[in-house]
Amino acid sequence: MGLGQLTAIKLMFVLYALLGTAGGLLYARIPTRIASHGPARAAALGPSRAIVLKLAALFSLDAFAGGFVVQSLLALWLFKRFDLSLSEAGVFFFWTGVLSAFSFPVAAWLSRRIGLINTMVFTHIPSSVALMLAAFAPTLPVALGLLLIRAALSQMDVPTRSSYVMAVVTEAERAAAASFTSVPRSLAAAASPALAGALFAASYRAWPLLICATLKIVYDLLLLLQFRQLKPPEES
Repeated sequence: MGLGQLTAIKLMFVLYALLGTAGGLLYARIPTRIASHGPARAAALGPSRAIVLKLAALFSLDAFAGGFVVQSLLALWLFKRFDLSLSEAGVFFFWTGVLSAFSFPVAAWLSRRIGLINTMVFTHIPSSVALMLAAFAPTLPVALGLLLIRAALSQMDVPTRSSYVMAVVTEAERAAAASFTSVPRSLAAAASPALAGALFAASYRAWPLLICATLKIVYDLLLLLQFRQLKPPEES
């Protein structure tokens, strides 16, 4: 468009802010849901406390693992490993976003057939294996192909995770459960990028990918062992 690179990047920040404002306005228009038996009074964690604590711990492990391969660090790895250009990185991350978006309805369809926990685990593990293989990919096309496979699978646990939490707690506890499982995730995800940066600086550039994939597989196996018998009401 004839703009300088710095000006274009500044405009992207402005566009990001405008889209965030538009999203907030759309959320504000969502009507409050009134249950058929009357509104439930929000309550602190009670009967579901033990379940929520376990889920919060497991989700924190998952978030800590994901922090090793946040998008900026993955871009840095592609730049350093394969000399990927900025424009090529933009196209690549566009397609990873598209694949992730389309994976959400697929996750909903799949969860109705094999259950929420199975959908979370059996899509997450292959995505982690793809990430491990990408760490050793000999060429850029192979690495990008494996990362696209990861993008198509790795986000299927996002809607199913939220649905599972809401399904296994009482309606009055839902707000507290959502908060209690989200805040530790954010804190855990904040710690690992610094460790990944130190590994990059020490030239151990493949290690963040391998650590991320390994920890996520551990998370998936623990989730399956701990919660495969605790099914939401619609699966019972």
